[in-house]
Amino acid sequence: MRFVIVTGMSGAGKSTALRTMEDLGYFCVDNLPVLLIEKFAEISRDPNFKYDKVAVGIDIRSGRKLDDLSLVLLNLKNDNFTYEILFLDANDAELVKRFKETRRDHPLARGGRLEDGIAEERGRIAFLREFANYIVDTSGLLTRELKKEVKKILSKGKEYSNMIVSIVSFGYKNGIPRDADLVFDVRFLPNPYYVEELKKHTGEEEPVQNYVMQSGEGEEFLNKLYDMLEYLVPRFVENEGKNQLVIAIGCTGGRHRSVTIANLLYDRLQTLPYSVRVFHRDIGMDTLIKGE
Repeated sequence: MRFVIVTGMSGAGKSTALRTMEDLGYFCVDNLPVLLIEKFAEISRDPNFKYDKVAVGIDIRSGRKLDDLSLVLLNLKNDNFTYEILFLDANDAELVKRFKETRRDHPLARGGRLEDGIAEERGRIAFLREFANYIVDTSGLLTRELKKEVKKILSKGKEYSNMIVSIVSFGYKNGIPRDADLVFDVRFLPNPYYVEELKKHTGEEEPVQNYVMQSGEGEEFLNKLYDMLEYLVPRFVENEGKNQLVIAIGCTGGRHRSVTIANLLYDRLQTLPYSVRVFHRDIGMDTLIKGE
C-alpha cells in the first residue's frame, strides 16, 4: 500500500494535488486531525480496507496539534508503517498574490497582515519540509503543470528528485539571464528571421521549428546536450547540494532558434526524475530588430 501525506504552505496547491491524486485512484482525506492519523494508518493496513493508495492532507489548520505531528510520524516509523511526504511550497510573493487574487483569508493572518501570517506558517511547518520525500515549488506553475508534477512524482517514486530545472530562452541582444548556471549559444542554427514568412513567428510554431531543425545540426546538438545534462545534474545534486538549476539557451533575439531548442530540450528532459520548466524571456520582443 502507498500512503502519502500531502502538506505544505497554504495557497501552494495542496487541494489541486489531492484532486489529482483522487483522479489517479487514491483514497483522499483532507485536513485529517493529527491525533487521528495513527488510527487512520492502522485502518488502512487492515486487509478489508479496499484501497491500496491513500493520500492524507495535513496543513496549518490543524492548529496547535500540528506540533504533535513529528511524534506521530516517529510512532508510525517505529511501527514499521511506510509513508511518504509531499510538501508543496511557493515563494512569499507568489503566495501573497494568490491570496489577494482569490480574496481568501490566510489561516494565521487573523485579520492582520497577510505577510505575517505566511511568515508564521513557514516557521511552524519547517519541520515537515525537512521530513519531506518530495518538495515541489509551485511558484509560477499553472494548474496543469502542477498536476503534471504530481503525476511524475507518483510514477517515479523514490527516483524523483527535488531538483528544479528551469530552461530559459533568451536573446543575446538583451543580455544573458543573470541567474543562469549553464549558458548555450544556438546562433549556429538556421535563422528563420531571414525567411519573410517566418520572421514574425516564433519557435512555438511548427514551421519555425522545422526550419531551425532542418539541417540535422539541431538534433545532434540536442542529443549531446541531453547526454551532458543527464551526467551533470545528478552531480550538482550530490556534490553541490543544488536544488535549482537554470539552463539558458540563447540566440540573437530570443524568438526563433532559442525558443525552438528550449522547447525541445524541455520535452526530452521529461524522461529524467526532475521538475522541469521552460520560460521564454524575450519571445515578445520587437521582431523588426536586425538579426532575429
